[in-house]
Amino acid sequence: MRFRTVSRYSVFCRHFADTERTMPTITRLPLTRAKVEAAKPEPSPYWLRDATVPGLALRVLPSGKRTYSVLWGRGRAKAVGDHPVMTLEGARTTARKLLAEIAEHGAPLSTLQRRQADRGLTWGRYLADHYGPHVEATAKAGAATLASLRKQFAEWDDKLLTSITRADFDAVKVKRIKQGRTPATINRDLDRAKAALSKAEEWDLLPVNPLRGVKRIKREIGERVRYLEPKEEKRLRMALDRRERAAQEKRLSGDAWRKVRRREPLGAFKGYSDHLAPMVLVAINTGLRRGELLQLTWADVDLRAKRVTVQAGYAKSGKARHVPLNSEAAAVLKRWKQQRKGDGLVFPGAGGGRMTNINKSWAGLVEAAELEGFRFHDLRHTFASKLVMAEIDLNTVRELLGHGDIKMTLRYAHLAPAHRAAAVEVLVGR
Repeated sequence: MRFRTVSRYSVFCRHFADTERTMPTITRLPLTRAKVEAAKPEPSPYWLRDATVPGLALRVLPSGKRTYSVLWGRGRAKAVGDHPVMTLEGARTTARKLLAEIAEHGAPLSTLQRRQADRGLTWGRYLADHYGPHVEATAKAGAATLASLRKQFAEWDDKLLTSITRADFDAVKVKRIKQGRTPATINRDLDRAKAALSKAEEWDLLPVNPLRGVKRIKREIGERVRYLEPKEEKRLRMALDRRERAAQEKRLSGDAWRKVRRREPLGAFKGYSDHLAPMVLVAINTGLRRGELLQLTWADVDLRAKRVTVQAGYAKSGKARHVPLNSEAAAVLKRWKQQRKGDGLVFPGAGGGRMTNINKSWAGLVEAAELEGFRFHDLRHTFASKLVMAEIDLNTVRELLGHGDIKMTLRYAHLAPAHRAAAVEVLVGR
């Protein structure tokens, strides 16, 4: 019976879950040690509010962690201590003290002191001193997230954190639309900025997140998909070949110069001149995202079984998937591995660390191939489009791409006209 009581009670307390939903009334019940012990984790965090000390609540996370907090104002919260390190009575004693400070000053004194210290905190300094170290340490793509925030919101660098408004984000959104960015890209910009400002609010560096409630741009399923036409793919491959030959000629010319000066020659390239050709060829044959390629390790590549494993830790969906290697992709990776040392990243950056971007080399290749409006991510679209046009079923394509929802894969459905024609042809003579 006790378990049932806690479950019903947790339903009433959804008001303060991280869903930004509100209920017309707030239900409080006296917390007891038994109720705290019986509070079971659920798929979403929830609060158990105390009737003995109004303002004290127990937050229960899906992980099972239980934390006493003081709640005040519009969804403001300050952690008091974790159960069972802190007892219920200890939490009530601390909560009474904090609630007295809130009644007199509007917030706990420690919160007000921190706000005073960070009154002049700018967006740029916040990223450098606070959010940057946090997101790099806790997020799977923390470095990329921080780099994107710095780049896309660079005009905010000298703006006080407390002066950022929705209008400031709208200005960034308009600029990105004019640059031709898709709704999906702009939505990612919003999500990253929202998350950064939410942390500032959680850390009492900001009274309220100004982007709270800003809606994402609705994405149309019929959104244009850019992929390589056969002639364009031919030009891309020719541009890669020319780039490799030019690099080889430059290496041999340099060795001739070294020979005259009695210096040790570097020798001709025994494989690819750099990362670009193998990365592009693997992408067009596997559909892997750029971020997935940059985090791929040789431990994830099974050349004998001709399979690549995209680990959950760096997959966008958060789920691992296995992608078969066709003959070209397997040959490219085998050739690339023969010229690489170590068993770390497949496409490492300088010093063996993770490569941050390939913008310069990619831009040169696109220009040489005379491709209009073509991004690296469009190699993934090309992979999917070629499969659909070869009449591979959409569910198989979805699994290869790692889409969590078939709706994402339906963007390619129009590329299978023969499939549709065959479907309606079965009606003839019936």
